[in-house]
Amino acid sequence: MAIDRFGRIIHYLRISLTDHCNLRCIYCMPEDQTFRPNADLMQDDEILLLAKLFASLGFDKIRLTGGEPTVRAHVVDIVRGIASTPGIRNVSMTTNGLLLSRLAGQLAEAGLKRVNISLDTLNPDKFKRLTRWGKLEDVWNGIMAAEQAGLTPIKINAVVVKGYNESDVVDLARLTLNHPWQVRFIEMMPFAGATDIQTGQVITATEILERIEDSLGDMEVANGGKLDGEARLFRLPNGKGDVGFISSVTAPFCASCTRARLTADGRLRLCLLREKEVDLLTPLREGATLDDLRQIILDGVWEKPWGHGLAEGLIPLNRAMNEIGG
Repeated sequence: MAIDRFGRIIHYLRISLTDHCNLRCIYCMPEDQTFRPNADLMQDDEILLLAKLFASLGFDKIRLTGGEPTVRAHVVDIVRGIASTPGIRNVSMTTNGLLLSRLAGQLAEAGLKRVNISLDTLNPDKFKRLTRWGKLEDVWNGIMAAEQAGLTPIKINAVVVKGYNESDVVDLARLTLNHPWQVRFIEMMPFAGATDIQTGQVITATEILERIEDSLGDMEVANGGKLDGEARLFRLPNGKGDVGFISSVTAPFCASCTRARLTADGRLRLCLLREKEVDLLTPLREGATLDDLRQIILDGVWEKPWGHGLAEGLIPLNRAMNEIGG
């Protein structure tokens, strides 16, 4: 079992399959972003070996992220390998949805349970402005394919950026009236690569909630008031789904954090918003034993920080968001 020095049991691992992406969202990376060579990233067998190691330490929940995980070669085989690992009870994925219309059925058959799909607006022109690349209709088709494949409950992730899509939150929330989805609004977090936008154009979760209620009516607290992962849930009158708010900046949920991240280049990152990482890939490639690697993981987890330092002005600058995995 992996326990940090604050007594939190860490059992949820987010594995970034690649830092590559087929979009260039303004709050994530510059349009001319360069990516790491494939040889620097974890290879398929290394991902599966490390997943097995983490499972042996009590990690039972895996989320696959990127960059964009669906652009990773052999992604279906990777899902199948992780899903069949003893001890792993749930494998999910965060994706921009562009390739799901082709992959959703294969991923579900391989053992993927659920998807979070990033969608910041329902306006095609704004979608293009926010993502720079890609078409809104491709994401929508991906959502439909995921639902048909049983990758449910569908969760829609929307990052809200002042001056770009704050007026779109009402239309996104309205989706929950007719669909049993969870539409989640995420406060923009500062990282390297697009820091000026990330710090200067934040819309808080409270502002988003007020905007939605002004248009669609007061929402009632859902899920018994408990967090669903990192989201506080509400429900619109007569809604079929839920509206969630992830307030990482203004109302952090660090006390209940049970997650760690494995970057695409094999670094264990214990807090999304802290720079400290533990290298696993180098010792693996240099011949470290499985017991050695387990101890490195346990020692790293023990040093997991209590939370981020945004309130003190500490912004993680050693990686852009696409290099970490959400």
